[in-house]
Amino acid sequence: MKGRPRSHLGPAAAVALVLAAPIAVGDLSAQTLRLQGQLSGWFILNAEEPLTPAGSLRYLPTLTVEKTWPDERTVDVELSVNGYASARGADWRDIETASDVKPYRVWARFKTSRFEARAGLQKINFGSATLLRPLMWFDSVDPRDPLQITDGVYAVLLRSYFSSDANLWLWGLYGNDRQKGWETSPTARRNPEFGGRFQVPVSRGELAFTTHHRRADFSRGLLRDPLLDDPVAREGRYALDGKWDLGIGVWFEGVLTHQMHPDLARPDQRALNLGADYTFGVGSGLYILGEYLVVENARSVFGRGEGVKLAAASLRYPVSLLDSVSGIFYFDSSRDDVYRFVSWQRTYDRWQFYIMGFWNPRQATGWPGQPTRDIGQSPLAGRGVQAMVVFNH
Repeated sequence: MKGRPRSHLGPAAAVALVLAAPIAVGDLSAQTLRLQGQLSGWFILNAEEPLTPAGSLRYLPTLTVEKTWPDERTVDVELSVNGYASARGADWRDIETASDVKPYRVWARFKTSRFEARAGLQKINFGSATLLRPLMWFDSVDPRDPLQITDGVYAVLLRSYFSSDANLWLWGLYGNDRQKGWETSPTARRNPEFGGRFQVPVSRGELAFTTHHRRADFSRGLLRDPLLDDPVAREGRYALDGKWDLGIGVWFEGVLTHQMHPDLARPDQRALNLGADYTFGVGSGLYILGEYLVVENARSVFGRGEGVKLAAASLRYPVSLLDSVSGIFYFDSSRDDVYRFVSWQRTYDRWQFYIMGFWNPRQATGWPGQPTRDIGQSPLAGRGVQAMVVFNH
């Protein structure tokens, strides 16, 4: 039996505790303190040869402290830890175990009715797409995961809200040395990242422009290139996205990524997502969502590119007040691969129960927009069933 216990704290803990210090002094009776938690456990039985069972337990306790002043000023702090233990083994033998305890969210925030500033380990996500997300820059949320678990980033995020319903985001990241979102190469160590997003209302919808800049390290990550004399390259991302309610919901996300390095064969990547959703008046209401994604790598911004084309669909139907069924399906036309995932869910006040089935290629494809943790061998690769129990307190 093999084990890998780990426990670590990051710099965000110190940032949040320092920023939270003013809350700890003063009138404690004017504060709100909440302790919540989520305990979950799942078991997967994969029908591929060799038969490979896997299971995991996870606990996410969250402490929130909030202090509010009469003039709509608020300071709040969130401290959350992700602790889990897992095990898997082929043919019920040679069991491998892993465990970890690490910060999940550690941030402090100051906000008013039109402004907020948040610093620490946090989740940053935006955009309109759900299944195939070109704008999945800082998170790795898997649509098939009922818990929507994703690591955060160490960042300072500023958001301003205008009377016209427009809003402006500015952010700076530091200390995030691992791949984020759909990155194939991580950010160079000890290098900051920065970017922003401006969103404006338009007729029956909204439109937004987003940009992000960093220095990518091609000596690490999924696509290492040992032949580059200088493995670090400046990278700029530029995105336009929008969504509208036209009777049916429609949206798009378009992203251009340019990597500035003279030795890269294809320094430009283009991605475009088109999506729509609608709830049909069938029984209790059948919700259907569909998306289509094209990703190309090219020698120049407007040059001819090579890439993949992906289609995805999601369906959800409430069977009763407590039960619902859903399905998520992907089709990779470049490999003729189909990914299938179906789920039944029963929900109580504090409990959720899931039975899920999947039928996927044995070797998951690392296409853009797919969470990086699913590249290569994945718990959902091949065919199998998964049971999950969740308790919230």
